[in-house]
Formats: sequence, structure tokens, C-alpha cells
Amino acid sequence: MAKREWEPSKSTVEKAPNRLQVSHEQPGVMRLPHWHAQLEVNYIIRGALDYRMLGYSIRLEAGAIAVFWGGHPHQVVDTSSDPEYIAFHLPLVHFFRLRLPYSIQERIIHGGTLMSLAPDEGDIHSFCRWSAYMVSGDEAKVDHAIDELLLRIERIPFASFGVIDPDGDRALAAPRREGAAPFGRIRHICDFIADNFRRDIDVTDIATSAAIHPKYAMNLFRQSTGMTLSEYIHLLRLSYAQALLINDHRVNVLNVAMESGFGSLSAFNKSFRRIAGKSPSDFRRDYRPLREYRIGQGGARSG
Repeated sequence: MAKREWEPSKSTVEKAPNRLQVSHEQPGVMRLPHWHAQLEVNYIIRGALDYRMLGYSIRLEAGAIAVFWGGHPHQVVDTSSDPEYIAFHLPLVHFFRLRLPYSIQERIIHGGTLMSLAPDEGDIHSFCRWSAYMVSGDEAKVDHAIDELLLRIERIPFASFGVIDPDGDRALAAPRREGAAPFGRIRHICDFIADNFRRDIDVTDIATSAAIHPKYAMNLFRQSTGMTLSEYIHLLRLSYAQALLINDHRVNVLNVAMESGFGSLSAFNKSFRRIAGKSPSDFRRDYRPLREYRIGQGGARSG
């Protein structure tokens, strides 16, 4: 089976931070990294794939579970010839429902990957069922599948596991849990930002939506995520802008900045360079010649 190439024009995860999305397919090799404002959970059914993450690389083989924060640029750089996986993209609000040790959650949000090192023979049936439930359109089934998936993630530290990050560290024993964040307040904050990030909103607007004091809203969000509210809003805007740049080569960069919620072109360029390592114009240029890339790849393989 030929290796599949990831088609960015068909990806919708970047523009929809509050939408649950599921992919059950052959993973595609990505020409460039992308990012999105969801927690990503991968389960490898068959074959293997190689990721380049934030400052490190990992290889996932059949039976592996990997959990990482999609807000950092990440890229599938290679796969085996016959891979199959399930990828769940969970809105940030579900991250706060996880009863993981705080030290693990903190490392995930800062770019680490939680990996199960002890495959469970029941995983393949469970992950396939959860995938089917989540795309069924039945709200009760969707909720049930999410609940079971979160429980499976919480169970990862009960067996052999690792947290891989730019320092290459691994956690091999489950540390104690910390108190959970007030889920209702966090949910209001996440929902409000997801619905309004393209508008000119500030911490007062966010706090008012959750009926809490602005200072408490800032502290609660930072303690729960390791991000400031401003950083999270910028991430959603940058993710949305990324999708516009990939999918519409006709729109100019200024319009992308304004459509994504940035108040100025200079602020957009500065923020985009920080996450992508290049300007928005260069990013779009690098994504544009996909047809030439496919031809080159085909020629390289046939040669």
C-alpha cells in the first residue's frame, strides 16, 4: 500500500476549536507541521508512524496510545506502508475533566506526549467502538464514548507509561493526583473563548461570561493550563489563520489577520512567526506547491 499524503485542504480541525473530530484512517505523511487547539489522542491499530513534535521525535507502533496537546506544531514525518490509526481531537474543556496527576497534565500542555508502554488487548475493540459512537450523531453515544476514552487515558499511568518531552524525560511511576480545577467555571471560559475568539474580547468579557472576577479567571486558567488567557486566544486565532492560509491562496495576509481576530498586521506577523518560525506569506508559499511535491515524491520512490 502506498503511503498517503496528508491533504491540508481537507482538514477542518484547525478552524473548529470547540468541535469534537475523529479520524479513523490511514495516517498521512505531512509535508509541514500544523497545530490546533485540541487535545489529540492517537491509537495505532496497524503499522507505525513517526512524529516530529516540539523539539523531539517519537515512533508509535501497533497498540500504542499517545496523548498530546495539539497547540504546539507537530508533524507526521513518515509511516509504514500499511498503517491504520484512530485520532481523536478533543476540545480543551475535556482536558480539564482528566483526573491525571497535575505533573503529567502540565507536561502535556507544555509539549510533552503521554504514551502507554503497556498495550491492552481490549484497546482495539474499545477504540473502534468509541470512534463509531463519536461519529454516530447520537448525543448519548458521543457522551458515553468520550467518558470511556477519558477513563482509558486516566488508566495509562496505572501501568508502564512514559511522558516524552523536549528533554527526553520519562515518568515511570504514577505521582499523586492534585485537586481538579472547578470544571463548570473552566467550561464556561473555554466555551466563551471558542465562540468569540475572532472578536475583540478581553479578560473582563471572559470573566463576566463565567460570573467570576477577572483576576480569578486569569489565575484559574493559568493554573489549569500553564497558559494565560491571552496566549490561548492567540492560539485559536493562529490556528484559524493557518486554515485560511492553507485553503485560500487568493485572500491577502491582511484580510487573514483581520478575519482571524488580530487587531493589526504587525501583531499577526509577530505571533505567527513565533509559532510557525516563518512569516504567514512564507508559510502559505511553502504549502502551495503540493502538486509539484507529489510529483517529486513519486519520482523519488520510482527511482
